[in-house]
Amino acid sequence: QVQLVESGGGSVQAGGSMRLSCTVSGRTYRRYCVTWFRQPPGKGREAVAALFHGGEGPYLADSVKGRFTVSEDNARNTVDLQLDSLKPEDTAIYSCASKTYCDIAWDVPLKYAYWGQGTQVTVSA
Repeated sequence: QVQLVESGGGSVQAGGSMRLSCTVSGRTYRRYCVTWFRQPPGKGREAVAALFHGGEGPYLADSVKGRFTVSEDNARNTVDLQLDSLKPEDTAIYSCASKTYCDIAWDVPLKYAYWGQGTQVTVSA
């Protein structure tokens, strides 16, 4: 019932910017958590940013603070991730996921039941 679809991926050079969108459907609750994860080649998923729909502030991983921002667009039903000052180590498949609350386990992939299929972001040196 809950569907998440990512878009906006592609290839850029180091220092460039990209904007990813996670389109959310099927979530009729007033409050829910949407989190962006990324999975570099040959590595596991790591949390990037989260947004608690319903007025709570965003959450950002230390590795992306000052470079990435997360926001929601109610008109488009999306949670967007703005990626600035990109580095080659940012290369990964970026996926969005959803669960009820952005709690202490907001950055744990196993706690999320709903996932998009991901979008590839490639940053060249």
